[in-house]
Amino acid sequence: MTAAGTESRVIEFDRPQRVLRRVIHARDLVRELVARDMKLRYKRSVLGIVWSLLNPVLQLLVFYFVFGLLLTLNIPHYPSFLFTGVLVWSWFQASLLFATGAIVDNRELIRRPGFPMAILPMVTVTSHLVHFLIAIPILLICVILDVGHVTSAVIALPLVIALQFVLTLSLAYLVATFHVRFRDTQYLLGVLLQLLFFLSPVFYDLTAIPERYRSLLVLNPLVYLIDAYRAILIHGELPSMAALAVLGVSAMGLLAVSYTVFRRASYHFVEEL
Repeated sequence: MTAAGTESRVIEFDRPQRVLRRVIHARDLVRELVARDMKLRYKRSVLGIVWSLLNPVLQLLVFYFVFGLLLTLNIPHYPSFLFTGVLVWSWFQASLLFATGAIVDNRELIRRPGFPMAILPMVTVTSHLVHFLIAIPILLICVILDVGHVTSAVIALPLVIALQFVLTLSLAYLVATFHVRFRDTQYLLGVLLQLLFFLSPVFYDLTAIPERYRSLLVLNPLVYLIDAYRAILIHGELPSMAALAVLGVSAMGLLAVSYTVFRRASYHFVEEL
């Protein structure tokens, strides 16, 4: 065997190890940046991370007062129904709003040679995932008190959470990219999210929407996510796997496109900051 052949085999053998080292490094970096983000966010706060529970609970109380007491919607187990929608929406909304600043708010990291910029939107989505997971036990207690039980269908919950993570991350890459060049992105996004909130079944049931308009709402991926959470937690049954499969394929396709857009634009981030 020639020296060139031996060297080629060594390189091929070493390539998977290098990829593995990069993956481990990225994982550790995401963990450290998420921890940093949590510490900075609640620095000098009296209640600290308790705010991650208080915010959705306060939203729940407001919506329940309006739609559960004043304008009764006659939805069974409405506290659990509403709390589920509020938590899912809060994770989605907060992740995208904070993702607009994932690049422009981390100039010192972006200017470091070799820093993996692609992990910054991931850090934002993961940070808000932590808040979501912290609130899950409170949601489960609410469901048990309201519905009376949680069934074995809860084993499908990680799948739905993973789908929401992929969908949110794919959109986070896009808004982070656009905000570097167009600083009005965060303001426009706030308006679009407000519209999307009312087009998502957070506080109402999709069956309450007239049939002629319902076909438009089913184009909203959050409809399937929120329904999947409620099927698992409130109805105690597995969600529609066909719908989740379509959503998963669409989310992965969008992630591939948005990551490509982000990666190509990232070569000019330092110049535009």
